[in-house]
Amino acid sequence: MKKLFILFISLFLSVNAFGWGQKGHDVIAYIAECNLTPSVLAKVEKILEGHSPVYYANWMDNASHTPEYSYTKTWHYINIDEGETLESMKKNPKGDVLEAVNTIVEKLKRGVLSPEEENLNLKMLIHLVGDMHCPMHQGRLSDLGGNRRLVTMFGRSTNLHSVWDTQLPEAAHKWSYTEWQQQIDRVSKAEKQKIQSGEVVDWVKETWLICCDIYADTPDSARLSYDYVAKYTPVVEQQFLRGGLRLARLLNEIYK
Repeated sequence: MKKLFILFISLFLSVNAFGWGQKGHDVIAYIAECNLTPSVLAKVEKILEGHSPVYYANWMDNASHTPEYSYTKTWHYINIDEGETLESMKKNPKGDVLEAVNTIVEKLKRGVLSPEEENLNLKMLIHLVGDMHCPMHQGRLSDLGGNRRLVTMFGRSTNLHSVWDTQLPEAAHKWSYTEWQQQIDRVSKAEKQKIQSGEVVDWVKETWLICCDIYADTPDSARLSYDYVAKYTPVVEQQFLRGGLRLARLLNEIYK
């Protein structure tokens, strides 16, 4: 019976492996939308058949569970084990978020995709740049990105991955995605340019360093409460803003 329970938990955790919850992806997509040039936003909405980036912000989480797009399941994250680096860690042969984002950006920049292909790749890019900025999506393969690190959040059993996907952002602020954007997208032009600088690989490494700090600060069986929310709310805000501004940069470069 115990073995069956453990098997059930493992199966549940294996499918609960995607990034920010719906609100987080909506926030990142909306920040990006608000930082696109008018002409680029018009092009993006045309490619998305009249929809905004927010409309498709969570599309890929559902699509990856379907037979048609099951090949993208590993694209949402990149695992880096303890003692490894991005360079030393063995690559997943099925792909990862870094490879996926770089490949999609390259394809979109070439401008040779059919309308259907461009629509698909753009929807994927909107989602994956968000995933790239979720710290536990640079988590360890040994515990499935924190899915097997069991903790409690306000007395309820959960895991570290779920805490960072949904529970922590929702505990931080009970805002709509538009309110999130209004409250955190307030930095100067110079600061926005600083955030948007670098390349995709630099953004992954930056998020991985945050992930390493989270592991060190959140051991197995940790009891998380208000102090954890207070400490890490600024990190959630920072990562939402970085994800949105960097997605805007990529889209402005692709469709300028």
